[in-house]
Amino acid sequence: MITNLYRLPKLEDRKDTIQIKRAFAGDKGAILNFIKSNFSDSWVYEAEHAIMQEVPKCFIAVEDKKVIGFACYDSSAKGFFGPIGVHPDYRGKNVGQSLLLRTLYAMKEYGYGYAVIGWVGDAEMFYRKTVDAEFIKGGNPENSVYSNMIFMS
Repeated sequence: MITNLYRLPKLEDRKDTIQIKRAFAGDKGAILNFIKSNFSDSWVYEAEHAIMQEVPKCFIAVEDKKVIGFACYDSSAKGFFGPIGVHPDYRGKNVGQSLLLRTLYAMKEYGYGYAVIGWVGDAEMFYRKTVDAEFIKGGNPENSVYSNMIFMS
């Protein structure tokens, strides 16, 4: 999917105890342990790559000093958003929306005009509703940067 970064909804401050902040390399272990415990191993590697950039390209959601979600960009390829994940206990509380928007605004600040949402899975409606994303014609995983992955062969 693709979204226009010049048509993003306004980024609102959260009115609860959840903070959205740029990842810090010193927190890499806690962030990667959260991802490994709740999501795919491949997301661990993508997030590690995003965290270790000169300016980290990963944002985290934190409550009471505990990681509850994350979102990255430029980890699979330049201009790509993702992966993103929120702990199941925090879904439905707009944590994913906050992470998505904060990350897309960072991409816009970095100079991108559009963001490619590389692997949508069952989140199509989330992306359509939140940032008016549309599918890229012929952009399915086997015709994208993901075709380089061993498991796609």
